[in-house]
Amino acid sequence: MTRLSKAAPGPLQKLWKELLEPIVFAVVITQFLATLVGVDGNSMMPNLRNRERVFVPKYETWLHKAGVGNFSRGDIVIFKPPSSAVAELPNLNRNFLGLWNYRPFLIKRLIGLPGDRISIQGGEVTVNGTRLDSSWTTDYWREQGCWDTQSDLANNAASGRAGALQPAQEITVPAGHYFVMGDNRTENGSEDSRMFGPVELRDIAGRAAAVVWPIMRKANAKYDCAGETVAELSGQSVLNWRVLNRPEGFGAVPAPSGR
Repeated sequence: MTRLSKAAPGPLQKLWKELLEPIVFAVVITQFLATLVGVDGNSMMPNLRNRERVFVPKYETWLHKAGVGNFSRGDIVIFKPPSSAVAELPNLNRNFLGLWNYRPFLIKRLIGLPGDRISIQGGEVTVNGTRLDSSWTTDYWREQGCWDTQSDLANNAASGRAGALQPAQEITVPAGHYFVMGDNRTENGSEDSRMFGPVELRDIAGRAAAVVWPIMRKANAKYDCAGETVAELSGQSVLNWRVLNRPEGFGAVPAPSGR
């Protein structure tokens, strides 16, 4: 009986199988299905800590950009800030090997949808005439002793700090844009839409759906308001895997008038 031997793969087949196929597969997965994103900094304290990693279902974003569904108030989103803001805000001005500037990805909470009226006064956020119950984050900052109620960021939905916006206590979110804020409500805790304005849908990379790393974390985090850092982690170690649900306070926000 004659047996047919399988032909050895050619150079192109070998290149595809050993190098290109894994790369293409990884790109398809991370760009269109799901990916993990690392948290860099404390702007989402106390709900997200520095160096935690979150799960992002990318397919949701592509559906939203195609007109299927929408992001919701209370979602935590990953996005790039407007180009006009990067040069004005030193913390956002990143440079690659001295060759060119690029916009870093940020992670913040979605506060306002297209058409929403956002106003901020004394650290309290109002959406469409209804005060947003932000106790899911302000209770923590009140306990730490550094909930900001006095600065221009705590009293304006557009502070003018980035140079692209005129200071204003209230703004209306344009069509195709979203208003985002960090959960860190200290004076210098977050660079967000109060500085650089609403974010375009095309600049949103996805929604953070769950925390997946580290597996465990300390239960308590004390914040050093003067140093703007986490001063101490204490308490028992607790399971850190958790779904990032929308805070209940967003459920009371009405749709903008005219809808």
